[in-house]
Amino acid sequence: MNVVLIGYRGTGKSTVGKVVASRLGRTVVSTDAEVIKRAGRSIPDIVAQDGWEHFRDLESQVCRELAGRDGLVIDTGGGAILRQENVERLKRNGVLFWLTASVETIARRIGRDSQRPSLTGTKSFVDEIEEVLRERMPLYEAAADHIIPTDGQSIMQVADEILARL
Repeated sequence: MNVVLIGYRGTGKSTVGKVVASRLGRTVVSTDAEVIKRAGRSIPDIVAQDGWEHFRDLESQVCRELAGRDGLVIDTGGGAILRQENVERLKRNGVLFWLTASVETIARRIGRDSQRPSLTGTKSFVDEIEEVLRERMPLYEAAADHIIPTDGQSIMQVADEILARL
């Protein structure tokens, strides 16, 4: 059984994933890192050269492969839930934890990270977060086996909550 972390950018998936994996004696795998490794390019470069659809195709390929493995902690990209096939595959052999955070917390955590390309291309930073969250929240909720709020919580507190629910 895999532990799968879903949620918007900046909700703590990568950081918490490392702690959970360490405490369980498991390997943590980031779907974004796997896409970068396989493509040999950064996400902004993939998106700029080939578009979001191509990135999502690569992401789905990685989700398919990771879902077929066992005993992983999988840190998914924020948009992995946009394709139902990814959710279905990851749920077959995984427990999905949706890490949540407020718009303000997300904005503070991710700042202007250059490795996270704009998802809308036209909105202000905070407006983009609000819009994308509004669109994705029903998908995160439908996919999640457990919901873990991360606002005001330390990394260890979030990891403890995940481990308690396992």
